[in-house]
Amino acid sequence: MAGVAPKRRVVPAARGQRFAVVAARFNEPISKKLLDGALGALAAHGVTGDAAEVHWVPGSFELPHAALTLAGSRRFAGVVCVGAVIKGATPHFDYVCSVAAHGILRAGLDTGVPVTFGVITALTEEQAWERAGGAVGNRGEEAALAALEMAGWLRGRRRSGARARRRSAR
Repeated sequence: MAGVAPKRRVVPAARGQRFAVVAARFNEPISKKLLDGALGALAAHGVTGDAAEVHWVPGSFELPHAALTLAGSRRFAGVVCVGAVIKGATPHFDYVCSVAAHGILRAGLDTGVPVTFGVITALTEEQAWERAGGAVGNRGEEAALAALEMAGWLRGRRRSGARARRRSAR
């Protein structure tokens, strides 16, 4: 089902938290709109300047490798991946979409750092533009909000775990 993502409960970014955004150059005009959406969402929640680091990679196929590297560095509270894959006449679309989705998920699971999926997988260029700030929203913005929300959730879990450990030590 297509549509605008539900509103998220975003906890404002803690002072000093950094986020990375990895953007795919393939379909760059669309990726640029997704990147703008992601950076706008981060800025609206206090992640500005050097706290929002942008990295470009050749295409969506390369997003997982970059995401794993950045998340594994432990320098970021979250990594946002943006790009656009538009179906053509060959099965290439299916392979790239599958690799991107599974790899981005794997980067987050392997590192414990929120790594979010702002990759448009569209049947037409028109559908991609609708999801890059058009009628259906901006998937880059949505992915950044998901990264903020998950980073806040993890921060809260760590704090509650530390409080529980202190209570049991007494």
